[in-house]
Amino acid sequence: MSKELKNTNPKTLTFGCRLNIFESQVIEEKAKAAGLTDILIVNSCAVTNEAVRQTRQGIRKAKREKPKQKIIVTGCAAQTQAQIFADMAEVDLVIGNAEKLQDETYQNLNFGIELDNKIQVNDIMSIKETAPHLIKGMVGHSRAFVQIQNGCDHRCTFCIIPYGRGPSRSTPMGAVVEQIKKLVDNGFKEVVLTGVDITSYGHDLPKNPSLGKLVQAILSHVTNLPRLRISSIDSIEADEALFDAIASEKRLMPHLHLSLQSGDDMILKRMKRRHLRQDSLDFVAKVKSLRPDIVFGADIIAGFPTETEEMFENSLSIIEQADLSYLHIFPYSARKGTPAAKIPNQIIKSIKKQRATKLRQLGEEQYKKLLISRIGKLENILVERQIDEQTYLGRTEQFAPVEIISKNDISDKIIKVEITDVNGKSLIGKKMENSS
Repeated sequence: MSKELKNTNPKTLTFGCRLNIFESQVIEEKAKAAGLTDILIVNSCAVTNEAVRQTRQGIRKAKREKPKQKIIVTGCAAQTQAQIFADMAEVDLVIGNAEKLQDETYQNLNFGIELDNKIQVNDIMSIKETAPHLIKGMVGHSRAFVQIQNGCDHRCTFCIIPYGRGPSRSTPMGAVVEQIKKLVDNGFKEVVLTGVDITSYGHDLPKNPSLGKLVQAILSHVTNLPRLRISSIDSIEADEALFDAIASEKRLMPHLHLSLQSGDDMILKRMKRRHLRQDSLDFVAKVKSLRPDIVFGADIIAGFPTETEEMFENSLSIIEQADLSYLHIFPYSARKGTPAAKIPNQIIKSIKKQRATKLRQLGEEQYKKLLISRIGKLENILVERQIDEQTYLGRTEQFAPVEIISKNDISDKIIKVEITDVNGKSLIGKKMENSS
């Protein structure tokens, strides 16, 4: 394909997790460096059948809007279901999760994109290292995501992601610290550590550093980083250094998202999770004793095979018992090639949908309770973007959105705000006069 079609930079269309968001930025930079134009690179998600459907829908829409652009599909769905994308007339090439982050992939696209074989996906299980991908920042974001780990060595019975991401592998601590230093130098005030299974961080590195040790190293060596966040964690793997950081480091934000999946012990065992209900409750209690202002989110699957009403009620009740405020609810999706898809007692779609609705409704009540509890408090807000002429959107340390009225430009600043009210799913805040 000629590079001279139009002077338009390569674009990405991203589905799924925070790691995909980070990787899409890497992809754009590599494709641009290779001089590519008129290309859309779709970074797909495979976590559910619905995610795959949305990816296909997004591809068709993109082709309708720009019929002459070439479309490359990559990501977890491309890795695990390459043929369904190769069969789409709109798609010119399918590349794997390893290939999407390699310079030579984009340098050679002049030739590869025209091959009859549209699939260029290698064995992800053969990948043993995660190279540090250094980027200057995240376009269109006030915070930056930094990849510290990729892949997963666990085999939860419902999950296809290990087959899309490969084995767990960690980015060396020094490379992570250097990446964050560069981002802070470029003006970023908040960094989010991301990966597929970040609490397994360091098991494959010399001296086996842990996630907690990495957090301590970042905050020790990047003293001008105002805010550090951790993305979804598997609480059963939390190490003592992480607990120490939670207790002592105010720059580590008081918000953790738990890979919970269920509140019922039998379902957790059938999922092949490594924790039980009480383990999660004990973790929440311990962390709250160390950091009383912390809030929790969680992933919960509704309608896993064999889930009875009593088992479902256990998932419902743990939301309040653990005081969860941010919920990601997924109706169970049978993924071909996973053990759970072969369990005889599959729950019918209507029941899965009903249960997911109940979980979401309770989640909305919990979230509203969190917002109301912040009224009257002074919060440190990282301002993300301008909504209209005098209204800005920011986030509290607990990640709650806040709308702030200001005549002056306060974008990308951390300011002191008094919370005065709640408007739908956002807080309303008043900027303190002496706040910078």
